[in-house]
Amino acid sequence: MTSPTPETSAAAGAVTPPRGPFRAGERVQLTDPKARMHTTTLREGGELHTHHGVLRHDELIGRPDGSVVANSAGHEYLALRPLLRDFVMSMPRGAAIVYPKDAAQIVTQADIFPGAVVVEAGVGSGALALHLLRAIGPQGRLVSFERRAEFAEVATANVETFLGEVPANWDLLLGDLAEELPQAVAPASVDRIVLDMLAPWECIDAAADALTPGGVVICYVATATQLSRVAEYIRGTEAFTDPEASETLVRGWHVEGLAVRPDHRMVAHTGFLLTARRLAPGAVPPERKRRASKASGTDVDLEAWTPGAVGDREITDKNLRKRAREAQKAAEGAKRARSGGEVPTA
Repeated sequence: MTSPTPETSAAAGAVTPPRGPFRAGERVQLTDPKARMHTTTLREGGELHTHHGVLRHDELIGRPDGSVVANSAGHEYLALRPLLRDFVMSMPRGAAIVYPKDAAQIVTQADIFPGAVVVEAGVGSGALALHLLRAIGPQGRLVSFERRAEFAEVATANVETFLGEVPANWDLLLGDLAEELPQAVAPASVDRIVLDMLAPWECIDAAADALTPGGVVICYVATATQLSRVAEYIRGTEAFTDPEASETLVRGWHVEGLAVRPDHRMVAHTGFLLTARRLAPGAVPPERKRRASKASGTDVDLEAWTPGAVGDREITDKNLRKRAREAQKAAEGAKRARSGGEVPTA
């Protein structure tokens, strides 16, 4: 699912929230009474064909968001502009995405604010980049790093599909953050750094140099072994506050009259978040008193922290090429629809 074409500001190519009646070139999410969803790019004279009939796009163009329309067989559909969470959960993926519940926590825990300079690695499929771009606003700057060109292509197409363009305040750089960050930003000039990667400890030193005093580094990791290693590495640098770790679990509820109960399924563990703040150069925080614990860092510990043991999940080249084609097709289709050209419905 994708978002409509928003109007843009000349200041930084940033996107304003979509409002007003549906327009040609916008993506619309259609839901039937059985909660089945269809998403289509509106175009004048276009049609959405299902086994329940034909819905003419002209019936939607000009109507307000949240309208109900019927197709040729009388089946009704609720028409809404897709939300960001709808888009990221169904967009083409090259790499695993940061789920909306975790993206919301990253924006909050890292205190991503309008006008902030934010660095992200890696970009994956672009889900977190979309949340960060929305949070920093037109005056902010997002610098994303990605090692794999195929993932960068998928992310760029997804961002363009959702926003209607590639924002002018977003730089997507190919390469390793640890090597490329010093050339991309000035020392002590970055407000926030988000590390979503297999081995974030490899980038902590570069992050410390780039962050302004008081700036935040936040790491998104999947396993307890990753969490342990990055936390101990951050402590070892003596350049950050003591890291804080958390995870977010979301459980929906069924609410219908007096039938109020938790849903049978929930979105449980997807990853851990670990947050720390950059200390001023030379600052030594008060020593925290902890209970004595067994020392870590043995050969057995280090072996448990290797990428292979952590569980690096690789997508096949064939599957990745398919995801890239899907993302680019969606971006090109939205662009053609906005310019009045023909585009197939989804």
